[in-house]
Amino acid sequence: MRQGILIGGNWIVDHVKVVDVYPDQDKLANILSESSCNGGSAYNVTKALAKLKADFPISGVGLVGEDEGGDKVIIDLKNHGVNTDQVQKTDKASTSYTDVMSVRKTGRRTFFHQRGANAFLDIEHFDLSKSDAKLMHLGYLLLLDKLDIIEPDGMTRAAKLLKAAREQGIQTSVDIVSERSDRFHDVVIPALPYIDYLFVNEFEAAMIAQYATVDWRGRLHVGDCYHAARKILSLGVNKWVILHFPEGVIAISKDGQEVYQPSVIVPEDKIAGCSGAGDAFAGGTLLGIHNGWDMERSLQLGVCAAAASLSEPTSSEGILPAEDCLKLGEAYGFKKKLKVK
Repeated sequence: MRQGILIGGNWIVDHVKVVDVYPDQDKLANILSESSCNGGSAYNVTKALAKLKADFPISGVGLVGEDEGGDKVIIDLKNHGVNTDQVQKTDKASTSYTDVMSVRKTGRRTFFHQRGANAFLDIEHFDLSKSDAKLMHLGYLLLLDKLDIIEPDGMTRAAKLLKAAREQGIQTSVDIVSERSDRFHDVVIPALPYIDYLFVNEFEAAMIAQYATVDWRGRLHVGDCYHAARKILSLGVNKWVILHFPEGVIAISKDGQEVYQPSVIVPEDKIAGCSGAGDAFAGGTLLGIHNGWDMERSLQLGVCAAAASLSEPTSSEGILPAEDCLKLGEAYGFKKKLKVK
């Protein structure tokens, strides 16, 4: 019987700088504090599951450099009980890193990214035959150079990896980076038929579905999010499209189930930064999915894990054990559901 989650993709060291304002070009901002932490989908989701105290095995797949950053990543994972047998070192590039500028008052972030070793992660680094995982999570598409390659048959290498996982009886989960480009059609859509659970935000959903989720004023319309999610399902996702936005999350299944879970009302004075909140949400939701919870309960843990992550400027340090995260939802309450127009 398969058990556990195998997590592959981006392993990044985030250098988080909390600033008073985000300046215009050629202007100055003050750095109020700085720290280093985990970053990237694979690293963040892995840490989220570990800090939620997931009661199943967690394993990583990826590349880091032969440097201090790579050593720190592997030591950190081992300290959190993660199997690192498939987190390998390469001499082709240094460990990937991102400079994250987080505005103290708003929590809004800006990223300056060095792709590093992640750019060389490819199919051969995933030894699926050695894994008893129930589920494989891959992220981020559009930020994994080798796996994003489109082959002559029109499939990406990521699509072929996901196909191989499903053929071995491993369920698949994928997250995407919010890249402003025209690559969504060519890189993301070929992978959809091999994805069981797809995590997207409102921007990514609009780019895949080619259907606007916000109006010209930048206001989100949840009815359009439902439409975009249904369109993505029609393009091949096998089980659920999970579409999150600041006010909450909707999830739509292949068989027509629809779930809306509002976000937690986190007091402004409890917000130290938003870095990693989306990955904390994914981690909480995947914990529920792995353990056979219904989608309503899984999404509730997801938004509560995201809320907990906001208490620290780093990606995962604010995340609490699952039961304590759920208590935050009880203590703070949830936002009102947006009206479907």
